[in-house]
Amino acid sequence: MDQVDRKILEILQEDASLSVAEVASRVNLSQTPCWRRIQKLEEAGIITRRVALVDPDRIGMGLTVFVELETGDHSREWFDRFAAAIDQLPQAMEIFRMAGDVDYLLRVTVENMAAFDDFYQRLIALVPLKNVTSRFAMERVKYTTAYPVPATAR
Repeated sequence: MDQVDRKILEILQEDASLSVAEVASRVNLSQTPCWRRIQKLEEAGIITRRVALVDPDRIGMGLTVFVELETGDHSREWFDRFAAAIDQLPQAMEIFRMAGDVDYLLRVTVENMAAFDDFYQRLIALVPLKNVTSRFAMERVKYTTAYPVPATAR
């Protein structure tokens, strides 16, 4: 991946709705070579998909909760059951397996406290957990989906 590919990634992370012509213009290429580069970035799995980002407040999903999970069972069977349970809970936007005293961290987005309580009750009914700690976000100070593209990206 060269500097032009990196610039294409920066541009598309900012606005994936731009035409190939516009992206090409910004990186000083003609359309066909730019389109080929974008295709190669997709084929390599660097660009995984293109989506529309939605303002959660404007669709009534303004409450963000970070949920820390601890499990007493670290078996493959437990994890498979957990993964299947999480698939049933679309409010869980991101899930990370963690190192340290917390096993999993979830970013959950819901309408309000009652909706979170419903999410919580469904979660604990679907899979056995040792401890659940919820932390409620009061304000989103920074939000981005764009990763910095280092000069040495592969």
